Amino acid sequence: MTSKSICTGSLSDHISTKSLILHVAAAAAVAVGAHAYFYYYYRRSATMFRSRVVGIIPARFASSRFQGKPLVEILGKPMIQRTWERAKLAATLDRVVVATDDEKIAECCRGFGADVIMTAESCRNGAERCSEALQKLEQKYDIVVNIQGDEPLIEPEIIDGIVKALQTTPDAVFSTAVTALKPEDAFDPNRVKCVVDNRGYAIYFSRGLIPFNKSGKVNPAFPYNLHLGIQSYDSEFLKIYPDLTPTPLQLEEDLEQLKVLENGYKMKVIKVDHDVHGVDTPEDVAKIESYMRENNLL
Repeated sequence: MTSKSICTGSLSDHISTKSLILHVAAAAAVAVGAHAYFYYYYRRSATMFRSRVVGIIPARFASSRFQGKPLVEILGKPMIQRTWERAKLAATLDRVVVATDDEKIAECCRGFGADVIMTAESCRNGAERCSEALQKLEQKYDIVVNIQGDEPLIEPEIIDGIVKALQTTPDAVFSTAVTALKPEDAFDPNRVKCVVDNRGYAIYFSRGLIPFNKSGKVNPAFPYNLHLGIQSYDSEFLKIYPDLTPTPLQLEEDLEQLKVLENGYKMKVIKVDHDVHGVDTPEDVAKIESYMRENNLL
């Protein structure tokens, strides 16, 4: 048999083969759905520069751990105001807004000059509140920075750092920051821990100590990471985030970052020096005020 005869087949054979290829391709496309298309779109657009950035501070009055937390006073100013003032110092933010479902918080924020977007009470977490607020803004933005309202001493340089991390990592849809975990916080479930791979992408977040060694004790020689609440999202990803089905790890740990990872999206992590954690409980207010007095941050 000649090579010519090997390459030559009946028309029906060619049609059958072509149909099979198209059928398999179509089935694969249905199987992976919009998720794969999203990845394809951003890999194809790897040279895009995400330049327009908005900072959104999600704030709700009803909190299971600390009712009315955004309005608690820290050395004479509402905590939400101190967070907003720090965010306004970030060089990468074109605008800063507060997203809330509570009129008391809205009135307070308007009083010190903040832009306010009213959002639904049904938002399950800060990311969903940011997503709703984003779609109510008149302007279009490429990146949304979720600035936790309980971080009154957030450093503007950290905000700028996570924005730049997302701008320079086209395959990531999410960026965040970690700092060194203090040994006394190792087993505190309110202090979220994070492990990162060699390329700076998040592997996992947990309320428990990770990694966890066989001794069950803190290893003083290991550089554990404490997750800081601030995070930024590609705006197109943030629009679809609320529609992603809650995932088992997310529900078990009660951490919204895990839904991102469980759905296969990439999250860039930067490491920073940051001594002060946010306000999770009423007891944290006194700690923050003491730190501010000691460091003349009035």
